[in-house]
Amino acid sequence: MTPIYKVLINNNTIIKPIWVMRQAGRYLPEFREIRSKNPDFIKLCLNEKLSAEITLQPLKRFDLDAAIIFSDILMLPYGLNQKVEFKKGIGPILGDLDLDSILKLNENNFVEKLSPIYKLVNLINNSELTKNKNTIGFVGAPWTLLVYMINQKSPKCGLKNDFFKDKNLTSKILNIIEKFLKVHIKHQVKNGAQIIQIFDSWAGLLNDKDLPNYVYEPTIKLVEYTKTLNIPTICFPKGIKKYKDYCETVKPDAICIDYDVDPKEILKNIKIPVQGGMDPKILLTDQENLKKEAKRYLEIFKDHPYIFNLGHGILPDTDPEMMDYLVKTVKDF
Repeated sequence: MTPIYKVLINNNTIIKPIWVMRQAGRYLPEFREIRSKNPDFIKLCLNEKLSAEITLQPLKRFDLDAAIIFSDILMLPYGLNQKVEFKKGIGPILGDLDLDSILKLNENNFVEKLSPIYKLVNLINNSELTKNKNTIGFVGAPWTLLVYMINQKSPKCGLKNDFFKDKNLTSKILNIIEKFLKVHIKHQVKNGAQIIQIFDSWAGLLNDKDLPNYVYEPTIKLVEYTKTLNIPTICFPKGIKKYKDYCETVKPDAICIDYDVDPKEILKNIKIPVQGGMDPKILLTDQENLKKEAKRYLEIFKDHPYIFNLGHGILPDTDPEMMDYLVKTVKDF
């Protein structure tokens, strides 16, 4: 049994495995070299050989306990024929939403369009580098995907003024998202994903009163579906304050916390395994500070099932040597 499974399934409190969100990517020079020759991000995600190479790059450097596939949550709208492109310095830009066209899509169309992702999962799962490690697949949560699909860009500057105007439309889109997320999860699992992480990157945009309708209910359906495949789920509802309510309602196998959350409060209120928490900016400081902060999380969760991770993705300016030092610090704890 892998170290992460021991925490997720056996609730082991002694083992403290580590992997890092966005561990495959932008802070590694070998990734930047591939990226410079492949400016179209979507095409890169759909090139299973290059995506597999990128996914495995951090495992060649660091003693991590999992590989998380190199992909993107916005491959879902892309699979639904909504135009998706990534612009440097701006982020994702999505095209108009054609509901009639989406409603005509069937599972075969969708799977065919995203088939390189499933081939990538298979390549990773069968790599020598992932022996005794977990292959992690992932999806965006329904709310976060709804945000991108209607807003058509990152909501860093807020949602469109009329975002909630057509409740019938948002309800229809959420149903479509749920249907195809289950397909996306099923095919990742079929090809070897052993854990699914659900990223709700924009959960923090909502008022507490809206969380049940837009976050809890749609995510419960995914968690329950994934459990029918005998696969554990880790949920990351970034920016919410009610972690206890979330865990008791959604019932994931583990909860990933962000860096704005007090880990001691989480320890007090959360019974299930916990993942993450450390601010990625700590990796931009020095080794002494990094060791101190990593050990703070390890000490807080020393008697609780815990997977070491960051409270968000690793930053592009991170020195790989600092990442190496972090992994060794966790392994030596």
